[in-house]
Amino acid sequence: MPSFSAEVKNELAHFNETNICCIRAELSALLRMGASFVLNTKHHMGVNFTTENAAVGRRVLAFIKGLCIGEIRTELVVMRSRRLQKNNHYTIRVMPSKVTNKLLEELGFINGDGSGFNMGKDSALLSKYCCKEAYLRGAFLGGGSVNRPDAGYHLEFSTSNYEFSRQMLNLLNQFGFPIGTTTRKDNYVLYLKESEAIISFLRMIGAEQVLEEFESTRNLKEVRNQVNRLVNCETANLQKTVNAALRQVKNMTLLLKNINISDLPVVLQETAKARIDYPDASLSELAQILGVGKSGVNHRLRKLEMMALQLKECEKK
Repeated sequence: MPSFSAEVKNELAHFNETNICCIRAELSALLRMGASFVLNTKHHMGVNFTTENAAVGRRVLAFIKGLCIGEIRTELVVMRSRRLQKNNHYTIRVMPSKVTNKLLEELGFINGDGSGFNMGKDSALLSKYCCKEAYLRGAFLGGGSVNRPDAGYHLEFSTSNYEFSRQMLNLLNQFGFPIGTTTRKDNYVLYLKESEAIISFLRMIGAEQVLEEFESTRNLKEVRNQVNRLVNCETANLQKTVNAALRQVKNMTLLLKNINISDLPVVLQETAKARIDYPDASLSELAQILGVGKSGVNHRLRKLEMMALQLKECEKK
C-alpha cells in the first residue's frame, strides 16, 4: 500500500499546469529539492534529478523537454534501493550542454550576469501568485512529505540547502501558514502541525482528491477522540462517585457503632440508613429514595461525615 505522501504526489504529478511561468517556478523548486549538478570541461552544466516516485520523474522530464528550445540529451536510470523497503530510485540525467546552461539560467540557477551559481534565491520566478503556488507544489513533490491524519498531523519539507530553506520559509509566511523550523542531521526542515493549515496547503497546491480522504479521516479521528474524552470523563466521574460512596458508608458505619442512632435527628437517621442500605447509589439516586433534593442529601451527608470525623478525633485523644 503506498504511503499517503505517495498518494498526494501521484495526484500532484498529474496536475495540469499550462502556464510557462508556473512550469518554470515548479521545476526550479523540484530541482532545488532533488537535484545535483555537474560541470564539464567546457563549463557546461548538467543535472541529475533523483526521486522515488515514477510520476514525479515523468513530470520533471516532461517539463525539461518542454522548456528547452533545441536538442537536449537526457537519460533515465532506474535503481533498486538496498534499504528495507527496496523502493526504486529514478534518476533523470540531463547531459551538460549549452542548452542545459540556458535552461538553468531561465530557472534561476545560473545568474544572468555570469556571476555564478544562485544557491536558492528565486524571487525573479515568484512575482505572480500562481507561480508561488507552483513553486510550493514543486518543493513538495521534490522533498515534501505528509502523514495520514490518523497517524498525527504533520507535513514537512526537508532540504540540505540553507538559502533555499529561508526562501521557502519566507514564501510560506507570506501565505500565513504557521510554519515551524528545525534541523535533522544535515537537513533544514520546515513543518506544519495544524490540521487546518495542512488542508489549506494541500488545497492550494492542487491536491483536491486526497483531501477528501484526509478530511474524512480527520473527522472520524476527532469523533473518536471526542467519544474517548466523554468516556474518560464519565469513568472519572463514576470513580469519584464510587469513592465518595465508599467513604460515606465507612463513616456512617463507624458513627452508628459508637452512638445511639435515636440520638440523631430523624432526617439524619434516614439519610445514614439509606446510605448504608444503598452503597452503590449516586447522590441523585439517594435524593429520589429519600424524597428530597440533591443539595439537601449532600448537606445531610456532609453533616454526618463531620460527626464521624469528630468522633475519630476524640478517639485519637
